[in-house]
Amino acid sequence: MSFKNYSLAPYLIEALDEINFKTPTPIQEKIIPLILKKESVIGQSQTGTGKSHSFLLPLLSFVDPSKNELQLVITAPSRELAEQLVSVTKQLIAHSPQPILLEKCVGGTDKQRQMNKLQQQQPHIVIGTPGRIFDLMKENVLFVQTVTMMVVDEADMTFDLGFLETVDEIASRMSPDLQMTVFSATIPDKIKPFLRKYMGNPTFVQIQEHELLSPTIENLLLVTKGANPDQLLYEILTAGHPYLMLIFANTKQRVDEVTAFLRNKGLKVAAIHGDIPARERRRIMRQVQQMDFQYVVATDLAARGIDITGVSHVVNLEIPKELEFFIHRVGRTGRNGLPGTAITFYTPDQEEAIHTLESKGITFKTVAFQNGQIVESYDRKRREKRKDTQTKEVDHHVRGMISKARKNVKPGYKKKLATEIKSHQRKNRKNNTKKK
Repeated sequence: MSFKNYSLAPYLIEALDEINFKTPTPIQEKIIPLILKKESVIGQSQTGTGKSHSFLLPLLSFVDPSKNELQLVITAPSRELAEQLVSVTKQLIAHSPQPILLEKCVGGTDKQRQMNKLQQQQPHIVIGTPGRIFDLMKENVLFVQTVTMMVVDEADMTFDLGFLETVDEIASRMSPDLQMTVFSATIPDKIKPFLRKYMGNPTFVQIQEHELLSPTIENLLLVTKGANPDQLLYEILTAGHPYLMLIFANTKQRVDEVTAFLRNKGLKVAAIHGDIPARERRRIMRQVQQMDFQYVVATDLAARGIDITGVSHVVNLEIPKELEFFIHRVGRTGRNGLPGTAITFYTPDQEEAIHTLESKGITFKTVAFQNGQIVESYDRKRREKRKDTQTKEVDHHVRGMISKARKNVKPGYKKKLATEIKSHQRKNRKNNTKKK
């Protein structure tokens, strides 16, 4: 299968050739034909499967640059996700014979300046966060009544951040013939009423990857019992030579604490979380891409919202509260067939969370940090295995002896029973040795 097999606008094929995209991914193979047939689609897939191109390519083919009206709106739950989509879209529309006007609508930018621009001319495409898009609609400078195509990207994250009602307000003002495309890593029950309202009988496409994590990732479980996690992290950072390391914490406060600790130790570290202003985050991201920073400490916003190329190591200082985020975090490394290392800090009281991940098909190698290097550690399940072994070793003859002793309780029976069992086991061992 080639992209040339689809009825895409010719300029899009040129754009794909430019970045050497020849063959569609599984999700692109399934979704592109459906959208080209004007069907409403719900796509569920993991990160890194090529979903952005799966909806951008067919929808951009429908955009008519000769019309001076807004035709396509794409919402993303974070500024970073919107920036990513804008970047991909710009590359695709660059070859259009007639200019296609694209407007990025996100917070943290000059709203008045954007309003003045929209009063002069409406774009063909808007990509942005729900809050800013709805703001511009309320100011009567962005007109969505003409929109026939809408994409809600990362719908589950949109709901988690409380933006789904705003997306509903936006969609309710669009054309009755609206073709909606929704993408989500998961489909929680709470977003299903919204989907039914706008999509009628949509086509559901789910791409199940054979492996949750790339086979090129070494997935390590680091035992931290009794250690100071910040000091341990510092020792790991300074012992190896990561190309680029992403360090994840569960809260903004924890990100700030770890960043301050590492900076006090003399390391140049970038911090990324929701409380950092948008302009500052963009500056940090540029510096990261230019390799000004070797270490980035982040919340899960980065796992879902930022695509940093060249990540060689990922460290989970804490197991994420939403275990599905583990896959998003670790998936930042080991891309495009390159090797990657993921290290998850672990204490025995977190066994239940680790067991849940293992039940999903994720495998770990248990390690410890000793003498300045990571070494293989004990088997976490050794106690269970020991119990199983002990259970198997108690044979029927011994069990019968114990049962008989219970019925005939006499003085000194415990000592006599123990002697008989030991004698029986010695005979068994001798017999087994002879057989071998």
